[in-house]
Amino acid sequence: MTARAGDILGLLGPNGAGKSTLIGLFATLVAPTSGEVRFGDQPARALGAAGRRRLGLLAHELHLYPELSARQNLRFFGELYGVAAGRVDAALARAGLEERADDDVSGFSRGMRQRLALERALLHDPRLVLLDEPFTGLDDRAVGVVSDRIRELAAGGAIVVLATHDLDLAEGLITRVVLLRDGRLLADEAAAPGLRARYRRVVGGA
Repeated sequence: MTARAGDILGLLGPNGAGKSTLIGLFATLVAPTSGEVRFGDQPARALGAAGRRRLGLLAHELHLYPELSARQNLRFFGELYGVAAGRVDAALARAGLEERADDDVSGFSRGMRQRLALERALLHDPRLVLLDEPFTGLDDRAVGVVSDRIRELAAGGAIVVLATHDLDLAEGLITRVVLLRDGRLLADEAAAPGLRARYRRVVGGA
């Protein structure tokens, strides 16, 4: 499969299909047992620290420190990436957390933590954005905000790869669809109307 700048690529498949594993491969956290992941003409194994700075990852584990405030979490990760402190306030605003910025994350709902973790993953303007179930715990309004954020990233030239079980959310958002089952790629194609019917035909099940 191939992803290009501006793509919003949806990884779709049942539990155990390999969606999270594939994201781990793209993030260079998992080594392939065969085959190769390449970034342009460069193999992932040669990416190095400088290359990894161009990746942004939102995984099931949100990588937030519950004993720190939202602001402190973003400042900490911002310092790791060497980004300007002023980006923290902008990220808090995008997450809708300005009024809770100095509250400990331990008191946040799952949806609030999810929004904060997304902005944590985007602080350094990554060119490859990897999102594993990014809509978990979000209400309808927050889903709309995150969807708009994803479109904005792609319009700016990033590659966005997202794994989701929610076909209704995926349709109208993703521009390419990768269908997976049992660790095998069944389709890699442009997204089109009728995603649920296509999923049923290729992958099977509901």
